Amino acid sequence: MPSPDIITVSQLARLIGTPEAPVIVDVCVDDDFNADPRLIPGSFRHPFNDIESLVPRLQDQRVVVVCRKGHKLGQGAAALLRTNGIAAESLDGGVVAWHEAGQPAVPAASIPPRRKTGETLWVTRHRPKVDRLACPWLIRRFVDPSARFLFVSPAEVMDVADRFGATPFDVEGVFWSHRGKECSFDTMVSEFGLETEPLKLLATIVRAADTDRHDLAPQAAGLLAASLGLSRMYRDDLRQVEAGMLLYDAFYRWCRDAVDEGHDWPTAKVKA
Repeated sequence: MPSPDIITVSQLARLIGTPEAPVIVDVCVDDDFNADPRLIPGSFRHPFNDIESLVPRLQDQRVVVVCRKGHKLGQGAAALLRTNGIAAESLDGGVVAWHEAGQPAVPAASIPPRRKTGETLWVTRHRPKVDRLACPWLIRRFVDPSARFLFVSPAEVMDVADRFGATPFDVEGVFWSHRGKECSFDTMVSEFGLETEPLKLLATIVRAADTDRHDLAPQAAGLLAASLGLSRMYRDDLRQVEAGMLLYDAFYRWCRDAVDEGHDWPTAKVKA
């Protein structure tokens, strides 16, 4: 019988990318991690022998601890967190099982440097519409749940990036931006190693809405309408991003779980 303190790869995979995703702490030792420097989406690294320093940060949150094979380091660190009142589980089989199952993994080198406080910092143009809502959603759901975003005047993006150590995105001439016919969201899906079928479908919808190519995906018109509606509802860009998280959560779940489901009226005809 499976231990109640262990989560399987398939169970964790269903949670990642949703608002119910746990905090994922990677406690692999350096030698093991450097042999394959990729992270489970949304996870961050922390030394197993300093795990209790995370207790204040992890209060009232569900936590999954991962190590290489799911044995002593992951189970021990999770158990130690539980003695501090944290709801912690370890990943069955560790990162080895995750990779063997063909689950997506984020190359550590693709993640911008974190600040001293632990989060990544990004900057882009103010008044987001499509790409500048989609990218923060992807980053927070699959790369860095604690990521922070700065929205400034277009002319100030690069100087703000330089002075505040922020990573610019969705502006011309930077790494995290449009490439040919693809938009910034496409770039992030590719560079972060997140090319799953649901995210590739979502990327097509985002690209279609962001580049006025509604022929690529019929859902693009609805995404654009909702995005423009949000831009009229919120003057505060950060509040708009928070509202946009729910919008993209819904589109992602449709891409992952509901593409084959239709709806009509009446739902069933009464037999004569």
